[in-house]
Amino acid sequence: MLLLRYAGYRFLTMLLTLWVVSIMVFVIINLPPGDYLSNQIAELRATGQAEGVAKAEFLRTEYALDRPIWEQYFIWVGMMPGPNGFSGLIQGDFGWSFEFDRPVGEIVGDALWLTVLVNLAAVLFVYAVALPLGVLAAARSETWVDYTAGFVGYLGLATPNFLLALILFYYGNKYFDLPIGGLMAPAFEGEPMSWLKVKSILLHLIVPTFVIGTSGAAAMMQRLRANMLDELSKPYVETAKAKGLGPAKLLTKYPLRMAFNPFVADIGNLLPAMVSGSVLVSVVLGLQTIGPSLLTALKSQDQFLAAFVLMFVALLTLIGTMISDLLLVLLDPRIRYGDRNG
Repeated sequence: MLLLRYAGYRFLTMLLTLWVVSIMVFVIINLPPGDYLSNQIAELRATGQAEGVAKAEFLRTEYALDRPIWEQYFIWVGMMPGPNGFSGLIQGDFGWSFEFDRPVGEIVGDALWLTVLVNLAAVLFVYAVALPLGVLAAARSETWVDYTAGFVGYLGLATPNFLLALILFYYGNKYFDLPIGGLMAPAFEGEPMSWLKVKSILLHLIVPTFVIGTSGAAAMMQRLRANMLDELSKPYVETAKAKGLGPAKLLTKYPLRMAFNPFVADIGNLLPAMVSGSVLVSVVLGLQTIGPSLLTALKSQDQFLAAFVLMFVALLTLIGTMISDLLLVLLDPRIRYGDRNG
């Protein structure tokens, strides 16, 4: 019951935080002078294209870009009626992409779940690699195991993701016949889900998962190793040894549990870091995620598309933080639901 109350409290704070983030995102996107349409109008006027200017002016009025910024924000969110009544984020209308001349919802529709899929696979890869290697490196500190794990970790941190992607593309295709580019075979794009399409997606996920997750796994492995070494040097470990507790049980019963707290707390930072860090990788690998769309939107000042993608990343951050908070409460008995007040 207490956990449900705490989860409800965290959900309400998440909604409040998301609202504040929406204000910041909208204001920051509108800080540069002009917007997509005003830039287009200036270009059309310079070339004497009157019909194009009339259409752009119509779109400015249609999407309330001729109104004060505070009105634009409330209309975008859906808290204030615009030219088409209440039609904003709350109502499921994500706006219009002027760059692609399509609704934002159509552009990001398939890209959203593919983005979640890629980054979820990368997160699972990070934990699957970092947890055993971090624990093993700490348990075999200052041995060849530790040095090898450290070398692999530093190599993962030092290698640029796009370079690793190109290397894996070449050797993966040459020796293992792995597909190059995209998240599915071209024949399955736009087709309904089927077992063959699932197999194609899973096969295409191998390289992106490894590329996107490598640096995160390396950093988390080093962090877990440091936390484990700190816990292993504490007096309670020596006491447990003196009482005859076996090495494996000694390692997992207390030190790993205590060192795992920061490991779990990193979930909130890991999800958005994966999304933002995968933008360049998505361009290099030709992935159908929201990364390339965000890059295009920011370059062209396509404000509705850019704002929605940034809000999506913020939502992932808040969901990840909420999950990590709930897991920490379950993991560590020292944390109490009422501790949030002090």
